[in-house]
Amino acid sequence: MKRRTLSNSRLGLFVECPRCFWLDLNAGIKRPDTIFPSLPGGLDTQFKRYFDQFRASGDVPPEVKGKLPGRLLSDVGTINRWRDWRRGIRYTPPWADCELMGALDECLVDEAGFYYPLDYKTRGYAPKADTHEYYQDQMNLYTLLLESNGHKTKRLAYLLYYHPIQVKEHGLIQFDISVREMATDPEAAERLFKDAVSVLNGPVPDSSSSCGFCSWQGVIREWEESKGPGP
Repeated sequence: MKRRTLSNSRLGLFVECPRCFWLDLNAGIKRPDTIFPSLPGGLDTQFKRYFDQFRASGDVPPEVKGKLPGRLLSDVGTINRWRDWRRGIRYTPPWADCELMGALDECLVDEAGFYYPLDYKTRGYAPKADTHEYYQDQMNLYTLLLESNGHKTKRLAYLLYYHPIQVKEHGLIQFDISVREMATDPEAAERLFKDAVSVLNGPVPDSSSSCGFCSWQGVIREWEESKGPGP
C-alpha cells in the first residue's frame, strides 16, 4: 500500500473539517473544485526568480536587508527540491504510516548554521497585526521538517508580505513590503500530525456544523428526504 503524504494544505483541511479530510484521503472523495486565481502563483514564481539572483552572492534583496537573519540557502539543488510540491522536504516518523511533506518558498541560514523558513505572501492590502496567526501551523510544520532532517533552527520563521500600493507607467506595479518574524512550535506541528493520522486510521468522522461542504450535503439530503419516493 502506498504511503500517504500529509502536506500543509491537507493538514489545513483536517483542521477545517476532519470528515472532508478523511473522505479525501481514505475514500478519494474530494471537495468540488473552485476557481483559483492564477495571479498569486505567477507572482510567487517571479519572487523566487528574483531572490535567486542574490543566492550566489550570499546576499538578500536590498529592500529586506537588515530585516532578515543570515543569507539565502546557497545550495541550489536543495532549495529547488524543497520548493517542489512533488518532492519538497519530508519526514516519516517511526510511529506513523504516513509521511509529512512541505514545500518551502525560501530558506535562510545564519553564520552559526541555524535555518529559518521564509515564505512569500501576496495580499490585496497591508497585513493586519494578527494576520501571521493564520500561518502558524504552516510555519510550525516547516520548522519540524527542518529539524527532523538534521538542520538546527532557532524556532523562528519569517513571512514576507507584498501588497500593491500604486500602478505606474508601462504597467509597473509598486508593492509595499513588510517582514514579520514569528516564533514556531514544532511540537505543536507533530501533535497536529498525530491527530490527523489518528483520524485517518479511525472511522469516518461525523459532519461538522462549521463546514460549508458538510452543511450543503446535509441540506441536499434533507431536501431529498422531504420529497419522498419518486413517481
